[in-house]
Amino acid sequence: MGAEAEHPQQQQQVPPSSLRPGREAAAAAAPAVLGLQLSALIDHVARVDWSLLDRVPGDRGGSQQVSIEELNHILTEVNAHILPSRNDLTPITTIAGGSVANTIRGLSAGFGISTGIIGACGDDNQGVLFVNNMSFSGVDLTRLRAKKGHTAQCACLVDASGNRTMRPCLSSAVKIQANEFRKEDFKGSKVLCFSSFVHWLVVRYAQQNMEQIIEAIRIAKQEGLSVSLDLASFEMVRDSRLKLINLLETGNIDLCFANEDEAREVIGGGPTSDPEEALAFLGKYCKWAVVTLASKGCMAKHGKQVVQVPAIGDSSAVDTTGAGDLFASGFLYGLVKGLPLEDCCKVGACSGGSVTRALGGEVRPENWQWMYKQMHARGLLLPELKN
Repeated sequence: MGAEAEHPQQQQQVPPSSLRPGREAAAAAAPAVLGLQLSALIDHVARVDWSLLDRVPGDRGGSQQVSIEELNHILTEVNAHILPSRNDLTPITTIAGGSVANTIRGLSAGFGISTGIIGACGDDNQGVLFVNNMSFSGVDLTRLRAKKGHTAQCACLVDASGNRTMRPCLSSAVKIQANEFRKEDFKGSKVLCFSSFVHWLVVRYAQQNMEQIIEAIRIAKQEGLSVSLDLASFEMVRDSRLKLINLLETGNIDLCFANEDEAREVIGGGPTSDPEEALAFLGKYCKWAVVTLASKGCMAKHGKQVVQVPAIGDSSAVDTTGAGDLFASGFLYGLVKGLPLEDCCKVGACSGGSVTRALGGEVRPENWQWMYKQMHARGLLLPELKN
């Protein structure tokens, strides 16, 4: 399987209308949440054995960029190291990916929140797959530029415990440049949230894209958007911590998401670093700060309020790819709907748990229904569902 090889996109069954958010309405409305993903990206997700992971350069469990040659080699090796699938799942899934895409797709498909994506997409088969998958989920693609060239790809290698190792290839991919942003890209529908009218821009930290990130945030703030920042990976934070601190110190980041490993790197600590210390550190710069703790749940801070919420879902995950991204979907849904901090965390725990029940960073229809049942059982505000 080479980087240009195609796997048929998994057939997605539309959930019953009684449990399905109004995708048509979400797509037609101006976006309440915009995602900045400079390069459209395709994920090749596979469950592999330890022997392959031991031969992949870089730390297991993290995300490290590779060349197109390295990606081709990894994908070729995948077929020889695929683990038997669980629950009749397809062992390899090829799907639109990227942290931001996962989050806004989840908001649109699972929560009925109008979303759009700002970025660029190649004119290859991978680009067509990205467009089809995102538009199927109701994401507005009018801000996605089509460019001549390659679409980014990523090998997502999932071990027997459901933990994933990411190896993205971005070097040859088309991307949107800072001078291509327009004010119109950042205009959306302003929704009532905490007694004020706001909408959100979702951003993923990447030191190699700081010019675009800073310019996008500048325009977003001019247009009255709140900004959510995901810290990407512990390697990214470790390698460019000072740039991240400088970005936080601007005061332009309203919400920051970090997993436990990223939080440890933010404060420059060792393996025994306290996530509460990292939460307090992020809370100095952001209105909302969240540290996700995998099977231990999450903790969040807003002003002086600090909450901790347990994880929701099965103890053994099929695949943790996208768990943090879908947690962000649920948390942002809570903010858009004006829910209390603890309820935002609970919704995030439900949506984050839903994506771990199958392979890949997209929630399957039956797992959205699982999430709705979890939300209902906890008395959480359910999405407005259209017939």
